[in-house]
Amino acid sequence: MKTPFVFGRLAKDNNFTDRAEETAHLVTNFKSLINTILISPRRWGKSSLVFKAASIAMKEDKDLRICLVDLFNVRSEDQFYTALAQSVIKSTATKWEEAVANASRFLSRFVPKVSFGTGPMDELTVDLNMEELRRSPDEILDLAEKIAKEKKLRIVVCIDEFQNISSFGDSLAFQKKLRSHFQQHENIAYCLYGSKRHMMLEVFTDYSMPFYKFGDIMFLEKIKTPDWVEFIKSTFDRTGKSISDEVCGEIVARVQNHPYYVQQLAQQVWLRTGKVATIDAVGEAHSTITAQLSLMFDTITQTLTNQQLSLLRAMSVGEKNLTSQAVMEKYGLSSPTVISRARKALVGKDILDNIAGNYSFQDPVYAYWLKHHYFQL
Repeated sequence: MKTPFVFGRLAKDNNFTDRAEETAHLVTNFKSLINTILISPRRWGKSSLVFKAASIAMKEDKDLRICLVDLFNVRSEDQFYTALAQSVIKSTATKWEEAVANASRFLSRFVPKVSFGTGPMDELTVDLNMEELRRSPDEILDLAEKIAKEKKLRIVVCIDEFQNISSFGDSLAFQKKLRSHFQQHENIAYCLYGSKRHMMLEVFTDYSMPFYKFGDIMFLEKIKTPDWVEFIKSTFDRTGKSISDEVCGEIVARVQNHPYYVQQLAQQVWLRTGKVATIDAVGEAHSTITAQLSLMFDTITQTLTNQQLSLLRAMSVGEKNLTSQAVMEKYGLSSPTVISRARKALVGKDILDNIAGNYSFQDPVYAYWLKHHYFQL
């Protein structure tokens, strides 16, 4: 039987957990064409939430189209324009003949080449003439607006890994260009999100940046334990297996409500369960996941400085007042200034998260590995 828990890819249908309030909020924004910025730590289910809300919004509004753009492997302006054009053409067509016609009609000056894989609309690619693209990038930025007007549609352009634009050459100038176009569009809204929380915060909450106050900022919270317990129990029940509230709660607590790890740990417990899940199965599964990730964790840890490691060691045992003289002496921390620099560097490495000045580990399994395997505390 196929395992019923999903992690590392979009959680759809029965695999999507709770987030009812956030989903409703996002659906309303989509249908109202309100620009939205979605911010949370890595692997908290942003993409799944956007996909869920997009599906609902398009069912409720037949003239609405959701365009999904993934910038995961995009590292330049040229690649951005190509990814945007490809996604807009794909999302505004219902069959490949229409996609080809749209590319020929709206991108004619860019001499588009349209190709398909085995599943036409899923594998559609649009190659553009780079020389012409560099002469007229504004036309690509206004492509969705042009199509929306001519076809009497409303479009929400959802851009994942948006923080990657920070790596483009002259990123600030590019952000200004995007903002100047985006804010003029009347039939288009934008949903911008990414996996680098600290970079997203810099782009959207710094008043000196072009995208400051661009739209409605949504900060995702952790899914609450009762919702996770209900989800895990119903998933076990659906597959003919049983799990108690206590064991469900242990799964959630072990990984501190982290969506990716809750699904992964629940899957491993499910695989170890014949009829009734046990607490012992949770411990075994957690140990297995930790061991599987140990090489990656060790590689990450080898890149850290002694002061960064000293800071993490202190945090691993729950020290709060890290700048006190006693704590600094105990863990070999040089000074408050060094601690501040170490924190900033660890946030930049996506090891720590900073929420209103409160620092915590982004990855609960890495935090466990550090404490019990690396520091052996």
